[in-house]
Amino acid sequence: MEETPHRRRAQVGARDLERYAGLFAARTGVMRSSAMRDLMAITARPEVISLAGGLPDTSTFPAGTFAAQMTRIAQESTAEALQYGPTEGFAETVDCILEVMGAEGMLPDPDDVIVTTGGQQAIDLICKTLVDPDDVVVCEAPTYPGAVPVFCSYQAETIQVDCDEDGMRIDELEAVLARLDDEGRRPKFVYSVPSFQNPAGVTMSLERRRRLVELARQRELLVVEDNPYGLLRFGGEPLPPLYQLDGGDFVIYVGTFSKILSPGIRLGWAVAPPPVMEKIVLGKQASDLCSSTLTQHFVREYFGEGRWREYIADLVDIYRSRRDTMVDALREYFPAEASWTEPEGGLFIWATLPEYIDTTDLLAKALRENVAFVPGQAAYVDESRGRSSMRLNFSGVNDDEIREGVRRIGKAIAEQVELYGALTADSSDGVPTAAQPREKAVEGGGDVLPFRQAGGGAA
Repeated sequence: MEETPHRRRAQVGARDLERYAGLFAARTGVMRSSAMRDLMAITARPEVISLAGGLPDTSTFPAGTFAAQMTRIAQESTAEALQYGPTEGFAETVDCILEVMGAEGMLPDPDDVIVTTGGQQAIDLICKTLVDPDDVVVCEAPTYPGAVPVFCSYQAETIQVDCDEDGMRIDELEAVLARLDDEGRRPKFVYSVPSFQNPAGVTMSLERRRRLVELARQRELLVVEDNPYGLLRFGGEPLPPLYQLDGGDFVIYVGTFSKILSPGIRLGWAVAPPPVMEKIVLGKQASDLCSSTLTQHFVREYFGEGRWREYIADLVDIYRSRRDTMVDALREYFPAEASWTEPEGGLFIWATLPEYIDTTDLLAKALRENVAFVPGQAAYVDESRGRSSMRLNFSGVNDDEIREGVRRIGKAIAEQVELYGALTADSSDGVPTAAQPREKAVEGGGDVLPFRQAGGGAA
């Protein structure tokens, strides 16, 4: 006699919650959700214009090329592509990674490289290897929103150092390190996205890069350099990665194919000194054994054609145009009090609104207009910070959608401005509204930045 299969009850009651709660690890109490992941279900709807995710434009990848590469894999490597692979990744994948890093002047030892399931796993494995509860991690303010949940999951004490238009304030970092010295503490690492920073779009100056590497050497301090966007430069002069300046003694490097090829293949990498790499490999073995062998074969086929640089050059042209379109739209539709960065590369603009506008609340209004962005609060561990800022992505949608998306956000902002004016009995003279766009309210539409200007000896 067959047993009737049981299904979980549709509703979970208070007693069930209490039962499960007693089983949770303590670290679940400090876990944070990812703002981007929370929005994915909403932004997947076709009517929603998403300026939220860090999405490259995968529609630019030639469908014929993809079909040909996958066909070759099926014809020549089916068994190997469908089998487990080495934890460190295939040697051929590592060769492709060395080629990408070589394009920015880096020469890592192949034995120092591990293939990961995206750059996100690399960050997680580094924390798994280095961070105990209450250990100090230092990062930028604002920082990559996807790093915040990782630091929280490992129960780190995260200290954020302010940025300006030249990246992380190294003088403030030195003050933090001095304070920690007085307390008898030292950070496990400093985490930085020095090139076209996510979310702010700013780039760390050469002077600051050199000083950060100098501090790492003087203090034997590990620096984690996350560099997803370094090759996506469409203005200014290239700057050496921190890893190039250091040579790999104290800089742990994180890279990804997500922004220069496809996020769907879920392949990234980490480069670390041998003692650290040994522990990272053990951590990955426990996490997922190995990264996808099928997509590693795809990367090998793609790089074997020798056209990867041409594809990146095409992306750079597209993203430059979209950056310009978004900046023009911000000038037209955002209020005069707003400010934003104008990045020389990458995927993001960081916009800051008047302090009385909470962008988390604004997002709810924007979603009713079928447009999405990432509230600035997601880029801070202290959730009281970043409340008037937002991250805007310009790479994932076309020019028309960018303009319409910014217009819709501008409309929601104008409603907030008008409400604030009514509540404070302020005529709001000079503040653009939906009927008074910025280009008319601000003569010339001057460029503005939300960060303090470098000065006062800041390095």
